[in-house]
Amino acid sequence: MSSPANPGERAGQRTPASALWTLPNALTMLRIFLVPLLMVFLLTKYAWAGLTVFLAASFTDWLDGHLARKRMQVTNLGKLLDPLADKLLVTAAFVSLVELELAPAWIVVVIIGREIAITGLRAIAADQNIIIAASTLGKYKFGVQVVAVSILILSARFPELIGIGQVALWVVVVLSMWSAINYFREFWGRIVNA
Repeated sequence: MSSPANPGERAGQRTPASALWTLPNALTMLRIFLVPLLMVFLLTKYAWAGLTVFLAASFTDWLDGHLARKRMQVTNLGKLLDPLADKLLVTAAFVSLVELELAPAWIVVVIIGREIAITGLRAIAADQNIIIAASTLGKYKFGVQVVAVSILILSARFPELIGIGQVALWVVVVLSMWSAINYFREFWGRIVNA
C-alpha cells in the first residue's frame, strides 16, 4: 500500500504545521492581506498605488504556484487557499472599479457570482474529500482579469483606455463562464465516478 502524498492524508492524522506554512502558502496569505490595502488605495483615488498593489498581489499568484511546484510544497491548504485569495483580490478590485464608475455593475455581478459559485463548489467537493485544484483555463481567466483590471485602473487617468478595458471585461465574462462550466463538469464527473 503506497503512502499518501501529504502527511495529513492518513486517516485520523493531522498535518504538521511546518508542512502547512510553506513559503508558497505564506505568499498566498500575503495576497489575502493585500486586499484591504488595494481597496483603500483605489477608493481614495491613489490609482497608481492601487495598481502597484494589485500587480504585486497578482504576481504572488504566479510566484506561489511556481515555488510550490519547484520545491515540491504543493499542499491541500494551498490548493484551497490559492483560488480563494485570487477571488478575494479580483472581487475587491472589481467592486472598487464599480464604485469608481469604471466597470458596469452587472458585468461585475456576473464575474463575482461565478467566483462565489466555484468557491461553493470547491467547498462541497472538499466535504466529499475531493480537492478541485485551479484549472489551466481558470489560470488564463485570472490572467485576463489582471489585464482588464489594470487597464481599467489606468483608464481613470487615461480615458482613451476605457474602450480597451471594456473589451477585456467581455473576454473575462466569456472565460469566466467557460471555466465555470468546466469546473462543474469535473466535479460532476468525479462525484459520479466516486
